[in-house]
Amino acid sequence: MNTTVNVGSVCLNNPLLLASGTCGFGRELSDYVDLSKIGGICSKGLTPLPRLGNDGCRVAETASGMLNSVGLQNPGVDYFIDNDLSFMASLGCKVIVNAAGHSKADYVQMVSKLASFPEQISAIELNLSCPNVKEGCMIFGSSPKAIFELVSELRRMTVIPLWVKLTPNITSVSEAALAAQEAGADAVVAINTLLGMAIDRKTRRPILTNNTGGLSGPAIKPVALRMVSECFRALKIPVIGCGGIMTASDVIEFMIAGATAVEIGTSTLIHPASCETILKDLLSYMAEERIDKLSDIIGTLKLWGE
Repeated sequence: MNTTVNVGSVCLNNPLLLASGTCGFGRELSDYVDLSKIGGICSKGLTPLPRLGNDGCRVAETASGMLNSVGLQNPGVDYFIDNDLSFMASLGCKVIVNAAGHSKADYVQMVSKLASFPEQISAIELNLSCPNVKEGCMIFGSSPKAIFELVSELRRMTVIPLWVKLTPNITSVSEAALAAQEAGADAVVAINTLLGMAIDRKTRRPILTNNTGGLSGPAIKPVALRMVSECFRALKIPVIGCGGIMTASDVIEFMIAGATAVEIGTSTLIHPASCETILKDLLSYMAEERIDKLSDIIGTLKLWGE
């Protein structure tokens, strides 16, 4: 059975990617999981300089999900290049580097440095959608014009494929996706977390010290599926699905909706080896349904009224 998928020029062993921010740079998980069996790993969101992230309580459990307000804590791109990139490249799966910033200059600086490593980095995931910082990221991701201008400039700087991670906190995700495509993006990732809040009824304060955070987990899956379907029908470039993927059934639904690959996040925080279970169950599904090539199910959704 053939589980390979092609996200543009990036060929993955299978459609399973570990989402940014949920697996660090793979060091901790590599002690328990054979990461060479999955498609790829997305690095922690990186910025030009190190960040300590947000203060206080940064994670809160919610019904069918979780809120996080980590705030892009990371060691900075230079430290990553010197200490983590070679390790990630040794894991036997594709390396996707997540790049974030507060300004256009931040993204330009990031891409200019990462562009020197096309043999180790399979794709740069432009984080234009993080809701957990005071400025930046979502400022770009909420405006199709800003997405087009930024991605157009970054496209000229590197031959490494550019994936644009989209925010769901926007009126039209397909307009944002089209702007990324027109600017030269190789794929879009739909979606990042939804902006949410949890309240402590005793203190009458938000549980997160940042007041709000990004909602992930099964609670956002229906929203993510809808947005993946919208993007798939509007675009010519691949869509990578993300949001509430916990099981092989979830992966299959996202692929039917139009996702070429998927990113697994909250599931890994609950069960570090969930990607192995999901892959095993995907193979069982293919055998049961007599599917020789997994990519054949991509975009096979039949909407009512069509």
